[in-house]
Amino acid sequence: MLDRKPEPMGVAAFLAWAEGQADRYELVGGVPVRMMAGARNVHDDIVVNLLTLLRTHLRGSGCRPFTADGSVETLPGQVRRPDVGVDCGARDPAGLMAAEPRLVAEILSPTTRDFDTFAKLAEYRTMASLAHILLIEPNAPEVRSWSRGAEGAWQEIRIAGLDGAIDLHALKLRLPLAEIYDGVIFPARPRLLADEPGTGA
Repeated sequence: MLDRKPEPMGVAAFLAWAEGQADRYELVGGVPVRMMAGARNVHDDIVVNLLTLLRTHLRGSGCRPFTADGSVETLPGQVRRPDVGVDCGARDPAGLMAAEPRLVAEILSPTTRDFDTFAKLAEYRTMASLAHILLIEPNAPEVRSWSRGAEGAWQEIRIAGLDGAIDLHALKLRLPLAEIYDGVIFPARPRLLADEPGTGA
């Protein structure tokens, strides 16, 4: 007798199931997928900084930040958990998903960098309510920011250096990179031969 392939799980069933799990899961193609655990301290530092900045700036606006304990529906029936998000919809205290996600942010890691940069980014860009997507580099002060324009087209900007800032027009705020990376110690860059004194053409 052949084993039957399990039926794809719907969003409501997944959320009810995931609420009872010790680990975090996303719903991909109707199948629960466990998220990677064990984020480094630098990841948490950036998450805390970003949440603090967003909460301070958005207080009283009707929008509020959420963590990876919250979730968003990207493609129909697909549930993702961004590292940080902003929900501008009506808040359900018992809810498990953002009602009207306006921003999502992912802090890149060696294990998820390519996936976050390509596959997950493509999913986020399909979300009608979303206006801003941030991919944040943890090892250098660098953020890739996508913003949806008035006609619905996405525009990408790369902001580098602690003197830079990210303009989030849909949230009416500006995030300085110096505050996103507050307290973060970056790894030393390897010295190139061309940087050594007395070298060069």
